[in-house]
Amino acid sequence: MVVTWLLRRRRQILIFSLIWFLINCTSFHKVEVKPLPGNVVADVISTMTDIMVHDITNPPLAARFFAYACLAGYEVMSFKDSSYASMHEVLNQYPVVKHPISKSEEVELTAVLAMMATAEKIMPSGYILDSLRQNLFEECASNGYTSAMIEDSKVYADEISRQILKYIKEDGYDKMSQYPRYSPTEGEGNWYPTPPGYFPPVEPYFSTIRPFILNAGDQFPAQDMIPFSSDEDSPFMQAVMEVYNVERSEEEKEIAAFWDCNPFALKESGHLMIGLKKISPGAHWMGIANIACAKQELDFKETMYVNTVLAVTMMDGFLACWESKYRTDRIRPETVIRKYLDPQWKPFLQTPPFPEYTSGHSVVSTACGHILTQLFGSNFAFDDTVELRFGLPVRSFSSFKQAAEEAAISRLYGGIHYMDAIVDGQAQGLKVGQYAVEKLNIEINKYGD
Repeated sequence: MVVTWLLRRRRQILIFSLIWFLINCTSFHKVEVKPLPGNVVADVISTMTDIMVHDITNPPLAARFFAYACLAGYEVMSFKDSSYASMHEVLNQYPVVKHPISKSEEVELTAVLAMMATAEKIMPSGYILDSLRQNLFEECASNGYTSAMIEDSKVYADEISRQILKYIKEDGYDKMSQYPRYSPTEGEGNWYPTPPGYFPPVEPYFSTIRPFILNAGDQFPAQDMIPFSSDEDSPFMQAVMEVYNVERSEEEKEIAAFWDCNPFALKESGHLMIGLKKISPGAHWMGIANIACAKQELDFKETMYVNTVLAVTMMDGFLACWESKYRTDRIRPETVIRKYLDPQWKPFLQTPPFPEYTSGHSVVSTACGHILTQLFGSNFAFDDTVELRFGLPVRSFSSFKQAAEEAAISRLYGGIHYMDAIVDGQAQGLKVGQYAVEKLNIEINKYGD
């Protein structure tokens, strides 16, 4: 009996010794891998942009997609790094996200997978992101990531995405399909669909969804719109004549085309109409942000932060603008000029399908330009290469403010906005941007030289 007991005891000691050895051996030989670089975030944003072009995603909705995808990635990062504040009690109704117990410390991989998992679910053709994901897995494996690290990061990311998707579902966007179909309001100065497509209005109820930082879409309403009048001596008809009489230099034509950012336009070719797909204003500014991140050699977490605060601000900028558009319901220059001045007149750019006041690009560009100026400084020069892949040349800017101002005035050169919609749009966008800096506690010149 004593011998049997001794053998059993010896076996137990050997088993415990083996377990101790394996645990300690693993800890001594923990796999060390290099964190993913910041350009991986830019790759996700760029792929999302391609998908939006493919899906013809409208500008406000594009901003919504960018914001939620970035928030999913930022959530992972902020939980793992206390130097980045949680968005709980910062964004409206943002939940306390429960993080799973994870063996993985691969924060960057988990964050970017959370971005992709979220974007994949909310974008119509989000499945296209799977190719980027598989390429990422292959790259990680070649850089020393084990299959267990990759799988653990994926499980973690999917759980965070699941909770962010619940937050998304509660923003009210899905309820918009229950609203009555929007019809143009009869009235001499009201907006009406324009040629050649006579498209229905884009997102007439967008301002009703939950904002991220604003109290509501009408927190910063634009209120100085020139009232409609067909009197040729009226301030309104003077504003119309300003659009009608624009004599565009070659430079101004290039500026108008560069900032066109109309997701879907029609080009007449004989008896045919050819559809042209382009990026949205928001996608353009997300691209600019990542150009700045690359120039300053920001790491993954810093790049994730920049993209997140910019996308959140941009979405609320569209909310503010869209509230003004559908509240004022102002007629486009093309409609007025064709009726009162020249039936054959066409704008240089195709008129977008929604009311005129305020100018969306003016609002969003000013808000985005302000955020990036706070982060990178007021004299941050950069080459804007965003539109290169769409056949447009590089434009160089001495500051984000200069780029934003050019984007705004491009709407006059394009013949699609009156000057007051541009100026008042800039004022509205600046208010949104300033409010975002305060609410998001953005550090001034955080990444400047």
